[in-house]
Amino acid sequence: MTTHLASRGGQGLPFWERASPEATPGHPGVSARERLEQWEEISGLDENYTPIRTYQVCQVMEPNQNNWLRTNWISKGNAQRIFVELKFTLRDCNSLPGVLGTCKETFNLYYYETDYDTGRNIRENLYVKIDTIAADESFTQGDLGERKMKLNTEVREIGPLSKKGFYLAFQDVGACIALVSVKVYYKKCWSIIENLAIFPDTVTGSEFSSLVEVRGTCVSSAEEEAENSPRMHCSAEGEWLVPIGKCICKAGFQQKGDTCEPCGRGFYKSSSQDLQCSRCPTHSFSDKEGSSRCDCEDGYYRAPSDPPYVACTRPPSAPQNLIFNINQTTVSLEWSPPADNGGRNDVTYRILCKRCSWEQGECVPCGSNIGYMPQQTGLEDNYVTVMDLLAHANYTFEVEAVNGVSDLSRSQRLFAAVSVTTGQAVEDSLEQIWS
Repeated sequence: MTTHLASRGGQGLPFWERASPEATPGHPGVSARERLEQWEEISGLDENYTPIRTYQVCQVMEPNQNNWLRTNWISKGNAQRIFVELKFTLRDCNSLPGVLGTCKETFNLYYYETDYDTGRNIRENLYVKIDTIAADESFTQGDLGERKMKLNTEVREIGPLSKKGFYLAFQDVGACIALVSVKVYYKKCWSIIENLAIFPDTVTGSEFSSLVEVRGTCVSSAEEEAENSPRMHCSAEGEWLVPIGKCICKAGFQQKGDTCEPCGRGFYKSSSQDLQCSRCPTHSFSDKEGSSRCDCEDGYYRAPSDPPYVACTRPPSAPQNLIFNINQTTVSLEWSPPADNGGRNDVTYRILCKRCSWEQGECVPCGSNIGYMPQQTGLEDNYVTVMDLLAHANYTFEVEAVNGVSDLSRSQRLFAAVSVTTGQAVEDSLEQIWS
């Protein structure tokens, strides 16, 4: 892509000025005043009868011509390489009688770098020649009669430039020329959004083969992918090359075109690694936009180890069909699984043993002197044997089903219970309590 520093075509090139070179050895025969008046601003019509303004010079009868036309000072901004596009017409010397040896079919293009405006006079020794410009096509007297312009286009490059600005200058050495259009520009890569990263306007490098590396800035609500920062290279021709790395939408946001939009109500996105928002799992909700997780409904919970995409769950109901068998000071308990596992598959069982007094009926925990086979808590099977109980004592056993969210619940515990008396007949001691 290109950006114009200055462009004038068909408007009389008003940013040019006819300038007089200071007296320089090697250019005798033409005074400064005479050279100043050689270039003329002319209004005319092109071959399509469109009004144009040009600068013309046609001093072909006398030798040693040195006629200069110079721009005003041009600020280059951040540019380091400048391009100059010239459109011009040039008269065929063979079509002009009596000019053999004095007529030329080329002119010279110069530039001069400077940090400020140096005034109107030209010091020729400060100017650097860019090139000698020749026409691919020259016109004749017949072309004038047929209104054929035979326009030539030439592009030249200047650089790398290091100062704040520059002048351009044309030197006529005895040709019949009309400058129709001059465009001065530099190339840059225009601002672009790629992979959710913003790459700003970037001026091309100082060399034809140079690449300018640019690091992108993530759009709003996006972040750089881990260890993969977004980068692109601006080529010398003003084109962005293949992108490296990318940005991704943050938790609670998903990509839509070149932006990150928030998840809607009832949706969530828990991680930037996820591509899209997801609907809230069962028994959960999000009541605001941009949610990274969904909250559980009342009575439902999410265990710390549960990923955000699983449904919220609740504690299981009490075990069913609790029975026991007593053998002196040993009690065996068996039960059936709960009717409702709370929506989870991690149900286990735990046993609470209480010893109760004969008189007041008060109960206290059994303590550590009794044994459980296979264990008291974390039971995956639905049976347990309790050993080393005291003889002729009253005991109550509570069997509770638990899962991953039971300890998060604030509701009343649900369990099956049975009370026994050691050392007495089974038919006299059975009492089952269901809660």
